[in-house]
Amino acid sequence: MRYFGMDVNHRVETDEMEAAEERNEIVPQSVVAPLTRAAIFLVVCIRKDADSAIARLRSFCADLSGLIRAVEFRDIEGGLNCIIGFGSEAWDKLFGSPRPAELHPFREFRSGNRHAVSTPGDILFHIRAKRMDLCFELATQIMDAIGDVVTITDEVHGFRYFEDRDVIGFVDGTENPRGDEAGDAAIIGDEDPAFTGGSYVIVQKYLHNMKAWNALPVEAQERIIGRRKLSDIELSDAEKPASAHNALTVIEENGKQVDILRDNMPFGRPGHNEFGTFFIGYCRTPRITELMLQNMFIGRPPGNYDRLLDFSRPVTGTLFFVPSATFLDNINPDESPNTSTDTSTDEPDAIEPAVLVPGLPPAPSANDTSLRIGSLKGEKDE
Repeated sequence: MRYFGMDVNHRVETDEMEAAEERNEIVPQSVVAPLTRAAIFLVVCIRKDADSAIARLRSFCADLSGLIRAVEFRDIEGGLNCIIGFGSEAWDKLFGSPRPAELHPFREFRSGNRHAVSTPGDILFHIRAKRMDLCFELATQIMDAIGDVVTITDEVHGFRYFEDRDVIGFVDGTENPRGDEAGDAAIIGDEDPAFTGGSYVIVQKYLHNMKAWNALPVEAQERIIGRRKLSDIELSDAEKPASAHNALTVIEENGKQVDILRDNMPFGRPGHNEFGTFFIGYCRTPRITELMLQNMFIGRPPGNYDRLLDFSRPVTGTLFFVPSATFLDNINPDESPNTSTDTSTDEPDAIEPAVLVPGLPPAPSANDTSLRIGSLKGEKDE
């Protein structure tokens, strides 16, 4: 089987997905889809006291594509889609083995007063459309279906801000891969055959100190970001400091730049002095995003950290695995997940690729419930 990329109009995507299924191809979720003007991000945890929660959620996952189509049909030009992802512990509860090769709890990064926190999250819903009312309706239907077996740990309503700018005033996502490159960056191929067509996604909710940021001269802001504020043109190498945001988030392997696919959204509540960015980054391996975060919070080299973090702090952080749409459609609600822990095999452990990451410490165990605060420490104080 091979995966089938999706990067065109959503209605055309639906037709092509059906054709792909007939050809026995693996169909990803709509990770590689056009950016939209509105989004809702829901992060939920499975209630431990809810009877039959696992059976209910497995049934819901199998029926999710039909629910999306029902809401989408109210405006087929609205570009509605929804991506669902699962945390490490939730995967074991809902699906058991086999596990995605690099699925693990979110790695925390801490140095000085900078801290990429890890927060609870079993299931992520990334709902997006051209219209917020479509997002709102689908989120409502989702919670009507599973609200009594989950608890909300985070809910963010995002919007596009002028010319795709963040609330700090800079264009966001300029370097996103496009076309086939987006699929290559975000969608798993043959490296994990059992989960071809899947993706990993890391989400973080950042809050900005806008008064302090706006007090900076524009030239100082540009040196922190690495781009001109008005034109979005990248600063020259002579002008750009090594600590610039867009310098530290460039990752190269074997002399070639490797990318993630971002769909960040601004959000805020001016009456509460809350202004932020919901970071969401898809990749075929979580270690690329993790290396970016390590560069930002600890520095490359240590101490040369992202100065944007002097004005912006994450208050959430979670890693999810996004299975293919084919996987979701093939869930049998009547079957129990395979929770066998038999490891008597000559094959390498399923999470070995996630443990042996150059430049990063071992990933936290799927059964490790500690927050691992300070697990990645840089210099004590820069």
